[in-house]
Amino acid sequence: MTRVPPEIIKASIKLGSVYYFHEEHFSSPHKHYFVVINRNPHKDEIILLACASHQIDKTKLRRPNCSAETFVIITPEQYCGFSVDSIFDCNRIEIRTFGDIMKKYSNNELSIKPEMDIKLVEMIRHSVLASNQIEPRHKAMLQD
Repeated sequence: MTRVPPEIIKASIKLGSVYYFHEEHFSSPHKHYFVVINRNPHKDEIILLACASHQIDKTKLRRPNCSAETFVIITPEQYCGFSVDSIFDCNRIEIRTFGDIMKKYSNNELSIKPEMDIKLVEMIRHSVLASNQIEPRHKAMLQD
């Protein structure tokens, strides 16, 4: 596999970029898909990521008091990177720096997946904005 130079990754990161990696603070040992949701990640100091899980029922059960509007289910027909239906819990986002992403990439711990269609990303962003669990300063990075 050909590795992309770091400067190309930094220049190409944008709303809808998708990364696949293991998140150390998750209880799951499996890798997850993470979608960039901030409007200007190449200019912002941090990158906001929404995480997908194939455990739809378990994810919803973890948040019994959260609105259904704050969950987004995406099928493999909607996003080619998924092999099963997956849910985004938009009551939680992951925050990383470009350096965090590059460290994982340099250590072969992260792979770049096909970009997600902007309509799907907008659904995720809308659900994050609807959540009362997300900090206002992070929501501001999602605004038009």
